[in-house]
Amino acid sequence: MNWAIVKAVLLLSASNVFMTFAWYAHLKDMKAKPWFVAAVLSWGIAFFEYVLQVPANRIGSTALNLPQLKIIQEVITLTVFVPFVFFYMKQPLKWDYLWAALCMCGAVYFIFRK
Repeated sequence: MNWAIVKAVLLLSASNVFMTFAWYAHLKDMKAKPWFVAAVLSWGIAFFEYVLQVPANRIGSTALNLPQLKIIQEVITLTVFVPFVFFYMKQPLKWDYLWAALCMCGAVYFIFRK
C-alpha cells in the first residue's frame, strides 16, 4: 500500500468537505445576508480547505502525476458533494449522480491506465 496516496486521499477528502461548505452552505443558511457577508465567511471556511489541500497535493505528487492527482480530487469532490446535497441541502438524489459517478470511473481508468 502506498501511504503517500492514502494520506493524500484522506487530506483531500477532508479539504473537500470544507470547500463544499465554503462554496454552497451559504445558499441554505445565509440567503437573507448580503453576498459579501457570505463571501467573508466562505473565505474563512476555505482557509481550512487550503491548510489541508496544499499538503495533500504535495504528498500526493510524490506518488502520482498531476493528472492522476487531479482526477482523484474530482472523484472526491463528487463523493463529498452528493451526500452534502442530500443530507445538508435536503435535495433529492437523482439517477444523474450515478451516471456522473460512472463517467468519473471512466476518467479514472483513462488517467491511470498504463
